[in-house]
Amino acid sequence: MKTLDSIPTGKLERAGKLMGTGAKVGVNYLKYYGNRLTDGPNAKDKLDRDNAEDIYNGLKQLKGSALKVAQMLSMEKNILPQAYVEKFSLSQFSVPPLSPPLVRKTFYKSFGKYPEDLFDVFTASSVNAASIGQVHQAEKNGKKLGVKIQYPGVADSISSDLALVKPIAIKMFNLKGKDSEKYFKEVEGKLLEETDYELELAQSKSITEACSFLPHIEFPKYYPELSNKRILTMDWMEGQHLSEYTKTDFTKEVGNQIGQTLWDFYMYQIHGLKQVHADPHPGNFLVGKENQLIAIDFGCIKQIPDEFYVPYFEMAQKDNINNPQVFEEKMMDLEILLPTDSEKERQFFSEVFHQMLSLFSKPFHGDTFDFSDPSFWNEIATLSDKFQNDTQLRKMNGNRGSKHFLYMNRTFFGLYNLLHDLKAEIKVNDFQKYLSKAQTLNVIA
Repeated sequence: MKTLDSIPTGKLERAGKLMGTGAKVGVNYLKYYGNRLTDGPNAKDKLDRDNAEDIYNGLKQLKGSALKVAQMLSMEKNILPQAYVEKFSLSQFSVPPLSPPLVRKTFYKSFGKYPEDLFDVFTASSVNAASIGQVHQAEKNGKKLGVKIQYPGVADSISSDLALVKPIAIKMFNLKGKDSEKYFKEVEGKLLEETDYELELAQSKSITEACSFLPHIEFPKYYPELSNKRILTMDWMEGQHLSEYTKTDFTKEVGNQIGQTLWDFYMYQIHGLKQVHADPHPGNFLVGKENQLIAIDFGCIKQIPDEFYVPYFEMAQKDNINNPQVFEEKMMDLEILLPTDSEKERQFFSEVFHQMLSLFSKPFHGDTFDFSDPSFWNEIATLSDKFQNDTQLRKMNGNRGSKHFLYMNRTFFGLYNLLHDLKAEIKVNDFQKYLSKAQTLNVIA
């Protein structure tokens, strides 16, 4: 793969790159208008493929938050056309890396030393490159290590990048009014946290220690003396990326075990720790030789305040979904319904969210749930198509719900998709035994 000798870091330079990408998209639309009379439905598919290619190629040169937004969107498989999902998914762990000279320069600027001064062995070419940083192999005192190096200028460009992406997001999700700013502030805050590797180190140590007793899951050890705000050093973990593993011929039994481990890991964090690894894409998980799950990235951790946690999970209970009075109370608590809503808006959004929640909360309504069941995913696709083509919904203000929905919904969508890829059937409440054990061990209050 071609390496990068530089990354645009100035606001004008980055804006220029995005404008160039926009111009290419404009040309694609002109071609589409000319082709749709002759090619019919195939013209739209070609437009999606061309746009996805050009947008991804533009974002991967910028890296940083612009590429991170593409990664987040790639997890929403039922929002974007498949061409975008496939292309944006590459941003999860496969983008052009920094060249070795730029790696050394970046390392020295951050650490005041070159990598060969700190490690016995340092591989100058990266083994993994993503949206915010890339990973190199190293050795010290006979220990194999992974060293994550943040791309230059990423942290400083977050606010300006989001300002450039904001108009696209507002149009895509139909956000209106000044209150929509809370969602962008939530994303900006999380992206700033993800660029602070000292914070990631502290979060990683905290969560991995709290989850260390869970079976069939492993975590790397972290090394503060070889880390700082822009460089993070941890154990090198051997395994296959989850996205690659799910394409292999694994048995139903193994898929269920890995899926159950993943489910219990997430449910334990949410209900026990009241914080969660909110970036469940395949690039953040490996599968080891003994089919153990390995979690390797804790840059994005979402704290779950009680004022959101309580109504969020109460609203998802089947009895409450089917109780109009209770359901409406919870929607008010979660800012889905607003005091300023007209009766028409209140009725409309009550019906919309009742349909959505009745479907997306299904995995919680029984003792087991089979994520390989095609009927569940067909229902999601059908509902997604219905909402995308609903002219009334497009006219309504999409500025709905607590800011905490952003990363909680992202967590569940990502988790559901990973479990689907594993074809896993899970025991829904099995994680409860780990909450009890954690209390015994004084891991949680």
